[in-house]
Amino acid sequence: MATAAIRQAEDVALHEIARFPRMRALYWAGDVLYASRGYDLLRAKISGRAIQWELVAQFRPEWWRKISSSFVLSSRLCRDGFHALAVLPSGDLVGAVPGAIVASRAGKSEFCVSHRLQRGTRPLHIACTPEGNCFWGEYFDNSDRDEVHIYGSSDRGANWVIAYTFAAGEIRHVHNVVYDQFENCLWILAGDEGRECRILRASCDFRSVDVVLAGNQQARAAALVPTRDALYVSSDTPFEQNYIYRLDRTGRLTQLTPVSSSSIYGCAAGDALFFSTMVEPSAANPDQHVRLYGSHDGDHWRSLLAWQKDGLHARLFQYGNAFLPDGDNTADFLAVSTIAVKNGDIETTLWRVTT
Repeated sequence: MATAAIRQAEDVALHEIARFPRMRALYWAGDVLYASRGYDLLRAKISGRAIQWELVAQFRPEWWRKISSSFVLSSRLCRDGFHALAVLPSGDLVGAVPGAIVASRAGKSEFCVSHRLQRGTRPLHIACTPEGNCFWGEYFDNSDRDEVHIYGSSDRGANWVIAYTFAAGEIRHVHNVVYDQFENCLWILAGDEGRECRILRASCDFRSVDVVLAGNQQARAAALVPTRDALYVSSDTPFEQNYIYRLDRTGRLTQLTPVSSSSIYGCAAGDALFFSTMVEPSAANPDQHVRLYGSHDGDHWRSLLAWQKDGLHARLFQYGNAFLPDGDNTADFLAVSTIAVKNGDIETTLWRVTT
């Protein structure tokens, strides 16, 4: 379990209200939380009262993944289950599972493969616009620095085309594509070395793509949370101290607080902002705890919760991490899904946020 049930960051407090074993929170659609258990997708309206999960749809993987996903250690080893989800305004669902992008029409009970990945095993996130257009970027090793694509779909995830291409040598891979409702644009986060580390602003049709930050490890990011006045970004580097930053709408960057390790997930909940860290072994990241940082005003940050990494091999059985769901959360609750930690392996905890 987390090392403390309640910790305060200025005027933010978290109160644990529920635990859900073997579940990963994926996406908020208002006050409805979508989560997966293996290859089953569930949802529940989160109101603080008794939480009733309902099965929404299922994906039927290869026969051997049905077996591996049934056990905790084999599930971690094989990277089973849903890794990303987008809930479209139409109610259609688009998800990422190992090796494929899958889609389910509103009211249907099964996901079908709409795109087989040619490189890498899955994107880390899927972005969607109010018009229902979807985007994800290629995330694969790319040691040869080949060209890298961002894929888009204008038919609710049924078909995918290349929306934008980074030329060979420009970047290693795409960490995230984030829709910004306040400027009606997309933010692209790419890495991993030197000028490959980039934060770019793109129009939703990709007719304009502009580099906003680039050139060093502090521009190496995977988590970005838009607010009306600014973007909040956490760095994801194993080579230097990591920080949370504020990038205001005029382009001014402010370093806010150091964090204990690489950070690849962030979200908003209620009036508060949150980023999590992972246990990624390196000389610059010696901390053996997954941590959750929070802030009410965006300026003052503290570590709220911590989970100790378990004793299993990190590269085989995954780094310790705390996943924070995508989407638009209108509830005063925070969902945190932990993996590869003691007393919280593949578990979602739900917290009431008070400010």
